[in-house]
Amino acid sequence: MVPHEVLARARLLAAPGVDGPVSRALEQITGRPVEHPYGGEPDGPFLYVGDTLPDALRTPRLVWFHSVNAGTDALLAAGPWPREALLTRTVGRMGERIAQYVLAWILAECQSVPEHTAQHAGARWHRLPSTLAAGQTAVVHGTGRIGSAVAALLRACSLHTVGVGRTPREVPPGFDRVVTAGGDEERAVLAEARWVVSTLPLTGATEGFFDDARFTAMRGASFLNVGRGACVDMAALEAALRSGTVGRAVLDVLPEEPPATGDRVWGLPRTVVTSHSAGITADEDVVTDFATCWEAVTEGRMPALAVDTGRGY
Repeated sequence: MVPHEVLARARLLAAPGVDGPVSRALEQITGRPVEHPYGGEPDGPFLYVGDTLPDALRTPRLVWFHSVNAGTDALLAAGPWPREALLTRTVGRMGERIAQYVLAWILAECQSVPEHTAQHAGARWHRLPSTLAAGQTAVVHGTGRIGSAVAALLRACSLHTVGVGRTPREVPPGFDRVVTAGGDEERAVLAEARWVVSTLPLTGATEGFFDDARFTAMRGASFLNVGRGACVDMAALEAALRSGTVGRAVLDVLPEEPPATGDRVWGLPRTVVTSHSAGITADEDVVTDFATCWEAVTEGRMPALAVDTGRGY
């Protein structure tokens, strides 16, 4: 935690893009001016609000970094994290936005929207199937805030929701049940799934998590990735799409963004790529979550949005 006497004299620094209404709100919350640093390391303790941390500020004088993003994997991978520095993140209403995105693609599939779109482009008229999402199984990997929000919206539409988590835990809101990753139960639910959704963060344990074994366990399920692109072995996904063990894919995140024009992802069958837009952070999300974290820190509590920098989430 940040000692009160240190926080009281810490300067408030922000990335150049943190300006306008957000900057003014941060000043009101903290009671100090926002500074946009240029040049070297500050001469005293400081907190920083932004998306990336310049090398010059990756110093023991950093007492708190608040990320304007939900994911912090790139931030932590960029260099050693100052040992005592608190790291918090912005989630805001991202869970709702990502849940809406997932539901939209599920319903589009149920209503044969991609096929209707293709027919329209070719001036063709054929009756296409319409199926109910209700009663079918959605497996959501990741049972934190975002995964729970996805599960809650799907469950409200009468889907059966199964969460997959790293360690056994109580069943979070939105899920009918939760199984542990890597065991027989996970393989069984993947075989039952109509949709498999990844909300996983990128850590050492999740890189390449969706591999040949997991895709082979699916029996024609559609795969939606709204977590991190590097959690997926793209060669394994391509093989699964071509063999049919994965029926469709919707990818909002990729290992390399943006993909090059000649990237193989553009040629994947039955696949839609969107531009990392499922859960865009709004200014009000940054302000609201920073204010919540500020209240916790000033009261001597660990913020709920704090990141374990060793685990990466």
